[in-house]
Amino acid sequence: MNSQELLRPFIGGRYIESKTDMYMNIYNPSTGEVIAKTPCSTKEEVESAIAAAKAAYPGWRNTPAHKRAQLLFKLRNLIEENMEELTMMVARENGKAWEEAAGDVIKAKEMTEFACGIPTLMMGESLMEVSQGFDTTLYRESMGVFAGIAPWNFPAMIPMGWMTPLAVACGNTYVLKAASSTPMTSLKFAELYKKAGFPDGVVNVVTCSRNEAEILLTHPDVCGVTFVGSTSVGKHVYSTAAAHGKRVQALCEAKNHALVLKDAPIARAAAGIMNSSFGCAGERCMALPVIVVEEEVADKLVAELVRLCRQQKVGPAYEKDTNLGPVATAEHKKFVCNWIDKGVAEGAKLVLDGRNYVVEGYENGFYIGHTIFDHVKPGMSIGESEVFGPVLCIKRCKNFEDGLSIMNANPFANGSVIFTQSGHYAREFVKRTDGGMVGVNVGIPVPVGVFPFSGHKLSFFGDLHCHGKDAVRFFTESKTVTTRWFDDEEKKKEQVGTWDGTI
Repeated sequence: MNSQELLRPFIGGRYIESKTDMYMNIYNPSTGEVIAKTPCSTKEEVESAIAAAKAAYPGWRNTPAHKRAQLLFKLRNLIEENMEELTMMVARENGKAWEEAAGDVIKAKEMTEFACGIPTLMMGESLMEVSQGFDTTLYRESMGVFAGIAPWNFPAMIPMGWMTPLAVACGNTYVLKAASSTPMTSLKFAELYKKAGFPDGVVNVVTCSRNEAEILLTHPDVCGVTFVGSTSVGKHVYSTAAAHGKRVQALCEAKNHALVLKDAPIARAAAGIMNSSFGCAGERCMALPVIVVEEEVADKLVAELVRLCRQQKVGPAYEKDTNLGPVATAEHKKFVCNWIDKGVAEGAKLVLDGRNYVVEGYENGFYIGHTIFDHVKPGMSIGESEVFGPVLCIKRCKNFEDGLSIMNANPFANGSVIFTQSGHYAREFVKRTDGGMVGVNVGIPVPVGVFPFSGHKLSFFGDLHCHGKDAVRFFTESKTVTTRWFDDEEKKKEQVGTWDGTI
């Protein structure tokens, strides 16, 4: 690959030459080098992507669901065939360690496989004799052009798993605004959609600034928007798009907490916490950046976490024995390090300091080592706001009730976890936690794609979540048809009741 490759938006079934004079750098986080440039697509180019999707919609919506599914099966096979290349793309443009990058692609494949079941997923309902002689059938129908605004942290799973497959499976067409710092994977997926046989215009991918992305929120030909990103931007996306009559899913920030009770097997709990807290360099909304632990076992847990951190290799994403890769950009490295500085200033005890971490031979990479704060108190922003990096905060509690209260005080509620061997406390936790995705001895409680990704509180704005049947409902609208057929006596009637069989 040319180290200065110029990327092109994918519109109407082909890569086009952008007319913009502004290109954005794409970095390899492992080395700090610029590996490509992507265009800040013009207003006209974004509008042309919407127009291409609109033009493709009538033919696509009338393509039988089983025919759409056949193309999705072909796409699924192409993902498998290109797994190595796609994994390398994710690792190079995002910095995920190799196994994590492979998982990113696998999760996109998982949702594509789920979408292959669209003939049954879109099935409606019916009831004969809803009233005497009346039958009612409910159909699920496609809606039109949907748009997705993707974040940089999962270049495959989110845009090409959460967003695109189910939208097009349901008979809609799609315009994706890929993240400007990690668009290469999405643009490659667009090529795979073309190769699988999807008609031109069904899937379109652009890169642009927020100014041009605003078009997706207000354009009359866009009927719905899926957004993943910060809460502040998510609120804007939700309020703006909804005000323009669009359906919206806005998946936003998180500060997931885990509660570790004194009866938990500490070594196994620590292993689960390590994976969920430091996996993907902490750059995921289902990371576990805060542990609330009963005081009686807190010292033991912290010591075990420090021991495990020191065993892990920090290094370039594509070396397959790397455990912790770099963060995605130099700007984000500075952002996370500033948060560590703030935690120190707030008085939290810095047990492990990942600032100024240098990987030999990759001195210009965007590395932050494992970082652990202990004795994080209420009111310390390091324990309340989303840092989105390899930074773990330890909050100590007296007991279950105290710990649950600390957790539920947070304004975000994507996920929550409890480590315990007590069925009683586990059940109480499941009932009373604010988290929308709950784990019992499961560090990353994200359900597989047949269930919804159900964040709560300030972690989500909208009515229908992505994943599962929620997503099918989001990408379709219901139509009910009530029918009756006249017998000879009915044909003779000259008057019809006001409610005409509805009561």
